[in-house]
Amino acid sequence: MRSSLCAWLVVGVLLSAAAAQTSGKAASGGNSADETAIRALEHNFAEAVKAKDLDKIMSSYEHGQKLVVFDVIPPREYVGWDAYKADWQNVLGGFSGPVSFDISGLEVTAVGNLGYGYSFQHVAGKTTNGNTMDVTVRVTDVYRKSGGKWLIVHEHVSVPVDLDSGKADLQSKQ
Repeated sequence: MRSSLCAWLVVGVLLSAAAAQTSGKAASGGNSADETAIRALEHNFAEAVKAKDLDKIMSSYEHGQKLVVFDVIPPREYVGWDAYKADWQNVLGGFSGPVSFDISGLEVTAVGNLGYGYSFQHVAGKTTNGNTMDVTVRVTDVYRKSGGKWLIVHEHVSVPVDLDSGKADLQSKQ
């Protein structure tokens, strides 16, 4: 566990240093081919969620045990592609009709074969129990390019919390 944390810290420092050395457009989410490819990955992911296409959703993620996702849905930590696929299957099965899904504020940086991005993601739809879900989350993704293809290798989903009440803010975009 400790060695994994150290490895991620090193990756973060290296990405930050490399991003600081790149010029204007690429460092600020500009027009590099890699950043364009990552944006396409996120666009395809959003389309897959709207279509409730589980296989297409999961094609955005690294297949294997190295995928780690921290989510707002219990158990809140998913290790491995199979575990996260089961979570998405449950999420999609919880909707009784169409799903609205939008990504906004997407910022992407790619350096070498690693990249990161963050965005706001809004999902809405009628649930199988008759309620309406309307939630906005903050998402940070870490991407790795392997065999010419970008995939999500780590994802962190969060919502702001009012510390006085202890309640999550499911609508905030700040």
